[in-house]
Amino acid sequence: MSWDLRPLDPVRSIKAKLGLLVGASIAVTSLLTYLSIYYLQWPARWAVTGAVVVGLLVSQLLARGMTSPLRQMTAAAREMAAGRAPGVVRTTSRDEVGELAVAFTTMAEQLAAADAQRRELLANVAHELRTPVAALRAQAENLVDGVQPADSAALGELLGQVERLGVLVDDLLGLARAEAGVVPLEREPTRVRRLVEDVAAEARTVRTDRVVEVDIDPSLVAHVDPQRLRQIIANLVDNATRHTPPGGVVRVAGGVEPDGSLVLDVADEGPGIPEAARTAVFERFRHGAVTGPLPRIVDGPGGASPTGGTGLGLAIARWAATLHGGTLEVVPPEGPPGAATTHHGARLRLSLPPA
Repeated sequence: MSWDLRPLDPVRSIKAKLGLLVGASIAVTSLLTYLSIYYLQWPARWAVTGAVVVGLLVSQLLARGMTSPLRQMTAAAREMAAGRAPGVVRTTSRDEVGELAVAFTTMAEQLAAADAQRRELLANVAHELRTPVAALRAQAENLVDGVQPADSAALGELLGQVERLGVLVDDLLGLARAEAGVVPLEREPTRVRRLVEDVAAEARTVRTDRVVEVDIDPSLVAHVDPQRLRQIIANLVDNATRHTPPGGVVRVAGGVEPDGSLVLDVADEGPGIPEAARTAVFERFRHGAVTGPLPRIVDGPGGASPTGGTGLGLAIARWAATLHGGTLEVVPPEGPPGAATTHHGARLRLSLPPA
């Protein structure tokens, strides 16, 4: 039998609960004293003593129910401090203690989610590093054992693996700085089309069988950090060209909204992104074709995925957009009137508010 009775949970105020607790104790004591003296004919001293004991028991039962969430939170905090999963905290109480229990439960869930993300990040980093390191070791052993001559081709393969590692380490460092909030913005007037054309030219050089079109007014000037904006556009264009089939077109369109916000759309002709996965694509290391919500590969330029990405590119791009006070999101391929139109593929939209 549980003595954790909580009849006062519907009461919304802890002060009201304390008042009811005192009132119930006094009422029970008075009633029992009256009954014992006038009906049971007990001596007054025994009647009062018995009534007081019963009143204290009633108070204890009610108080135990009132403080039950506090005891549960204490036990859960000790479990968390010991590195174990906390127990369930009942949150049926509607007063201040109940609100504290709800907040505590939310905090515990968020901490558990953060710990799971940390473990997943460590596992992903280890997995991403293993492939290029193993390739480097195998190629170095072949060179040392004389299995493969140390010619320019072999050294080029080694250099490619080293560059792969460098891209992954740079992305990890960039993400670490982003999460630590140590990267300041250096805003300056920037001609957006010129910056995007530079990125597009690089993309055409890397993937000569894709077409990258730019539809931005040459006179458009935005007060942004050009390095960070270039970082965003480079990741978006690289991601789009990777998923566009050979001969396909990647379109970069942009302009200024009536409120002064800068809006840039990058649209590809790839398999697209389902609506259920439009948030998950910005998670770290989302670079594999997984079953369910992510049928396409989404990641940053260069690195460790089968298609050349590290799985950090879009996460870093969204961080850079947030650093400007803007947003980066997946929108339906059709887009609004006046935007670049393609009825298949994916469209990622960058929105930056006026400085």
